[in-house]
Amino acid sequence: MELHQLRYFVTVADLGNFTRAAEKCFVAQPSLSQQIIKLEKELGQPLLERLGRKARLTDAGEILYEKAVKILASVDDAKRQVTEGAESGRGRVAIGAIPTIAPYLVPPVLKEFTKRYPKADVTLHENLTEFTIKGCLEGDLDLGILALPIEEEHLTVEPLFTEELLLAVHSKHPLGRKRRVTMTDVTEEPFILLSETHCLGEQIVSFCKQQECLPIVSCQSSQLLTVQELVALDHGVSLIPEMAAVLDRTKRRKYRSLSGTKPTRTLAMVWHKHRYQSPLVKNFIDVLREHAQLKDQ
Repeated sequence: MELHQLRYFVTVADLGNFTRAAEKCFVAQPSLSQQIIKLEKELGQPLLERLGRKARLTDAGEILYEKAVKILASVDDAKRQVTEGAESGRGRVAIGAIPTIAPYLVPPVLKEFTKRYPKADVTLHENLTEFTIKGCLEGDLDLGILALPIEEEHLTVEPLFTEELLLAVHSKHPLGRKRRVTMTDVTEEPFILLSETHCLGEQIVSFCKQQECLPIVSCQSSQLLTVQELVALDHGVSLIPEMAAVLDRTKRRKYRSLSGTKPTRTLAMVWHKHRYQSPLVKNFIDVLREHAQLKDQ
């Protein structure tokens, strides 16, 4: 049993496809397939079911997969620890964050982190939840910043803080002057919603259903800034994360806290359970925790 065989096997299991696994491993597909066949012969039973273009783990494959993931993680950890160098102020940190968090939470954290560790090389990858999780699982990202819920057994999930979603209205909208605003008031208004490709869009729809109030959706956008601009043009109202509202300097919008049950979201950071964390990555996590504690106060 060779390490490269295990790596090929795990990659096929993760991607469910031999062709994409070969591309990921930078090897020809016939060569990859041959190595997995050798592995199966050595173990005396099939590890993968070939279903057309798809590949699925057999019962034996499930057992090997769990062990192989840990073995490869340990090998990668050893390699990184040996080659990384002892100085914690140097190195790479790859951060992933979803678009409704990245522009608001990450900049002040990066500012503080680079102030403490000016020699660090930090990259930020802004993408949807699905791809941020994938980046953490495949080792392309050291850390992801997302909104709960997150259900992935190979990731450590640490909640950071909970923030309110505020009602955004045009500056001269009647709801901006009303003493008490509830979700019932919102159901009478055209609603501008972030598209459901974003987890925030799904969370808002879920909250509305729980309150038995389904606003009339007049427009959907894939960009939070577009939603805010449409509100400023009086095309409708929306629910906006508090962190985005705090940084909004325009006088064309007002933000109201809803009475009764308030819509919220909880932010969290995630990382692969079995990946080695360099001192620099751990330092970034500490700075992020500090920032989150200030938010919670």
